[in-house]
Amino acid sequence: MLLTEANQTSEVTFILLGFSEYPDLQVPLFLVFLIIYTVTVVGNLGMILTIRINPKLQTPMYFFLSHLSFIDFCYSTTVTPKLLENLIVEDRTISFAGCITQFLWACIFVVAETFMLAVMAYDRFVAVCHPLLYTVIMSQKLCASLVAGTYTWGIVSSATLTCFVLALSFCGSNIINNFVCEHSAIVSVSCSDPSVSQMLCFVIAIFDEVSSLCIILSTYIFIFVTVMKMPSTGGRQKAFSTCASHLTAITIFHGTVLFLYCVPNSKNSWLTVKVGSVFYTVVIPMLNPLIYSLRNKDVKESFRKLMNHLTLCC
Repeated sequence: MLLTEANQTSEVTFILLGFSEYPDLQVPLFLVFLIIYTVTVVGNLGMILTIRINPKLQTPMYFFLSHLSFIDFCYSTTVTPKLLENLIVEDRTISFAGCITQFLWACIFVVAETFMLAVMAYDRFVAVCHPLLYTVIMSQKLCASLVAGTYTWGIVSSATLTCFVLALSFCGSNIINNFVCEHSAIVSVSCSDPSVSQMLCFVIAIFDEVSSLCIILSTYIFIFVTVMKMPSTGGRQKAFSTCASHLTAITIFHGTVLFLYCVPNSKNSWLTVKVGSVFYTVVIPMLNPLIYSLRNKDVKESFRKLMNHLTLCC
C-alpha cells in the first residue's frame, strides 16, 4: 500500500496559477521580472567578483556580504525562471519532483539569508563596540564557522520540512494559487492530514524569525549605546553609516516576512500574499547589492573599475 501511494505521489503534477487571472498583464509582468532578474544576477555576481578581486575588501564584513550575494543569487534563480516561464506559456504545470525540489532549495536559501543577516549584525557589533579586538575576535576560523552554520541550519530545516511534505499524499485538484511551491501552498492541496507538517513549519519559522531578530536587536542595542557614548559627532556619524546599509536590508527583509505572516488567510488576501511573495523572493535579492553598493564608496569604486575592465576586454 505504501509503495502504491509513493508511485501515485511521484506521478502527481501541480498547476502554479501565478498571475494567470490577469491575462493582459502577462507580457508586461514578464518584461518587468526579466529586467529584475537580470539586475539581480549582474548585481550579485558582480558584488561577489568585486569583493574577491579587491584586496581592500578582504575583511569579515565583505566576506559575509559576498555570501549574502551568493544566497540572493541562488534564491532568485530557484524561483524566478519558473515564474518567467509561466508568464509566457499556457501550460503552467510543474511535476511533483520539480515542485519539491524548488521548495527544498528556496527554503535552504531563505533560512540561510535570515541567519546571514544576523551574523552580519554580530560583525557590526564587534566592529563598533570592540574595534581594537575586531581582527582578533572575527578570525577567519570564526567567520568560516558562522557562514557554515547558516548554511547547515538552512539545509537541516529544509530537509526536515521536505521529509514531512514527502510523507503526505496528493490526489484530485492540485492547483496552487501562487507562483512558487511554498510550504502552505503544497500542504493545502494534500488529501492527507497535514497538521503535523504545518505545526513543524510553524515552529521552525517562529524559531528562525524570533532567534534571528533577537540577535539583531540585542546587537544593535549595544551598538546604539556605544555610539551615543562617543564624544565626537563625526565618530557617531561614521559608526552609524557603517550600519546603515545592513539596517536597511534587515528592515526590508524582515518587514516583508512579518507582513506576509500577518496577512489573514482569506481569498481576498491571495493577491496581497502573491505581491508580498514577489517582493521577498524576486525583488529583495535585487535590492541587497544595490543597497550595499550605493552606500559604500569602496564597493562603488571597485565595481566601477571592474566594469571598465570588462568593457575594455569586450
